[in-house]
Amino acid sequence: MSHHAVAGCRWIAKSQIGASIAAGMPVLYLSIAADGSFWPAWADALVAVKVRKRPRLSSLSAAANSSSTPPTLPTLGPAPALRPGLLRWALPVTLAVQSASAASVIAPAVAAPALLAALGLGTAAVGVYIAIVYLGAMAASLWGAALVQRWGPIRVSQAGLALSAMGLGLMAVPQVAAAALGASLLGLGYGPITPASSQMLARTTPPERYGLVFSIKQTGVPLGGVLAGLLVPPVLLVAGAAAALALVAALCLLSLLLAQGLRSALDSLRVAGGALPGWVQLQQPLRLVRGHPVLRRLAACTFVFSLVQLSLGAYLVSFLTTDLGWGLVRAGVALSLAQSAGVAGRIIWGWVADRWQGGPRLTLLGLAAAMAAAGLLMPLLTAGTPSAWVMLLLAAYGATAIGWNGVFLGTVARLVPTSQAAMATGGCLFFTFFGVVIGPPIFGLAASGFGRVGPAFALLALPLAGVLWALSRGRWAETASSNAST
Repeated sequence: MSHHAVAGCRWIAKSQIGASIAAGMPVLYLSIAADGSFWPAWADALVAVKVRKRPRLSSLSAAANSSSTPPTLPTLGPAPALRPGLLRWALPVTLAVQSASAASVIAPAVAAPALLAALGLGTAAVGVYIAIVYLGAMAASLWGAALVQRWGPIRVSQAGLALSAMGLGLMAVPQVAAAALGASLLGLGYGPITPASSQMLARTTPPERYGLVFSIKQTGVPLGGVLAGLLVPPVLLVAGAAAALALVAALCLLSLLLAQGLRSALDSLRVAGGALPGWVQLQQPLRLVRGHPVLRRLAACTFVFSLVQLSLGAYLVSFLTTDLGWGLVRAGVALSLAQSAGVAGRIIWGWVADRWQGGPRLTLLGLAAAMAAAGLLMPLLTAGTPSAWVMLLLAAYGATAIGWNGVFLGTVARLVPTSQAAMATGGCLFFTFFGVVIGPPIFGLAASGFGRVGPAFALLALPLAGVLWALSRGRWAETASSNAST
């Protein structure tokens, strides 16, 4: 994340927006079901149909094959066999799509100085941009999951990339209204990408490799940041912000065309000719999560994980420069180290989840415990702490707080039949993106209250303790036979 994005997030924390979010915090309280799982109380307002309580599940297999899935959800029938060549291309294509989509979201933040100068706005507007994008992504994660049933995952991915390209075009227009609309389109384009790719990978990947494959695909998010960082600044200096954003838009369109070769095979299960998803269809991902004890638990956990991840990315440089007295360049190197460790962590933890006897549940438990421990150690660092020890702690923090995503998505795909992977992913990502929206402002308010950033990292151990408790409830089997039935 650029220093402009950090400044924007810091501004939200100090602004009336951040204060309003903090004042509304009672709506975030989590209700505890009879089976010991969490569910955000405010989410019940979005689910019109009441889902009866169900007993605790003893395994991932039982979860997928139980009656916890709402009866109104569509089933698409058996999937036709896919050619081996298509199976090999699924991961590279989803990685390319994820990278281009992530680059489209990050590019305006990289080009922020030029864009803000043209709009006559201060750097604080970057924080508003982030909030608009991820609020749009929250809604689009539900809409996209429903559209996968009608259009198929490839067509939904292509639609998302097209919206992203349009959003980048509007971001280059020197009018605030156009930029706000562009940010909304970027969020709407970004939201359905992960549910659609989960549907593709769940169908083309053996369940015993879900952790690794989904984790490799999720490296597309930081890879998109790398692409934006490499492509935008030089083009901006030579040809201006509009040309730089146009180059990233071209990358989105190129990925759109690359995905077309898989459409006839991977969109073969779509239910064509039906009406576009309405309010009832948009509720289905939330109903699926609400009615599934393990998914419900994971949704609450990913809300906390994303809050921790964005807080680390947005405030690490501030922590190093204010609490430890480091220079900006040195702090930037440390942030790069943490991000790089997160990329490596995504692949390592995915491999561990597939091969460790404890499987995905214990991997997520270990990651939550390591995040909490790293956060508790942060306020103990001082200006006199050797740099090597600081870097080692930040690498461990980054590897866990940024490296959990693939294990989480692979676990969600294990829990449901293949045809419902997009719907389950979209329902869970609704809470993931909500954590992204409110995480930095809440963290900033805590840091302001303490007068230092370090204690705010330690405070993150409290919601992580809830994650540890939720994940430790019940016993999950380490096999994934659920996907035998689509």
